[in-house]
Amino acid sequence: MTDIHIRRTLGTGLSASVLGPVLMGVAILGAYIPTIRGLINGPWQTEQEGHGPLIIAATLWLVWQARERLMRAKIAPAPVMGWAILTVGLVLLYLSRLQQGLLTVEMGSILPVIVGSILICAGWPTLRALAFPLTFLVFAVPMPDWLVDAMTVPLKVFISDTVTRVLYAVGFPIAQNGVMIMIGSYQLLVKDACSGMNSIFALSAIGVFYVYAFRWKDKLRSFLLLLAIIPITILANFFRVFALVLMAYYGGPDLIEGIVHDLTGISLFVLALLLLFAFDGLLGGIGSIAMRFRRKSAAA
Repeated sequence: MTDIHIRRTLGTGLSASVLGPVLMGVAILGAYIPTIRGLINGPWQTEQEGHGPLIIAATLWLVWQARERLMRAKIAPAPVMGWAILTVGLVLLYLSRLQQGLLTVEMGSILPVIVGSILICAGWPTLRALAFPLTFLVFAVPMPDWLVDAMTVPLKVFISDTVTRVLYAVGFPIAQNGVMIMIGSYQLLVKDACSGMNSIFALSAIGVFYVYAFRWKDKLRSFLLLLAIIPITILANFFRVFALVLMAYYGGPDLIEGIVHDLTGISLFVLALLLLFAFDGLLGGIGSIAMRFRRKSAAA
């Protein structure tokens, strides 16, 4: 009888410990279904935020990869701090729903909601085990339009000016006025998609994921890779605009519309990734040479 009673007690305790997080998870999913629907019908259809679903999928994979740390983490709920953070997230969600169109705030509110829920159910050790996946989820939050506009315009001007200077230096009849490039008898407008902002957002997410998954132990190498993401993206975008301007000069502006423009966008992203991996290989080679030099110096 005693053995049966112990088993029932353990079973009841286990069910209670699992039921709470499951119910909270279901509640969070239910609360954010309208948010996900708004993202699907809006930002996730754009080049700039189209990587959002991939970020969520990658976050889930990172959580799965952290399962061993989660199993070892001590369950020590912190309800006071958890409810405080959860309340902040719910207030942000409520206010963003009142002011329709604030998808950035609405999606961003899921972070304090998840953090608060974890603290309520499991505590700080579990939150520390999930620190990187939750931080990575920030890349799924759409950037506010005012910030994108503030960053896009200077980038477009810089790219336009650089391409114009290079082509003028090699003898092409080219001039520039802001984001308008005049080459031969044609005028080309450098659009927002040619600023590189779309690739900067996506490549930053991929770079952070790559560094965490494969280079996390080498702190200096990781830091240099992260620093290189924006310059590499700008360089790749320079080559894209450079190629588009030359194609327009020799084939006319109609040549660079439609599918050709889209293909150069894909090529830009692939080139940026190749440059990132090449830079990583360069850092690895430099590190190996430095290690050999240290060993020779130590042996001498």
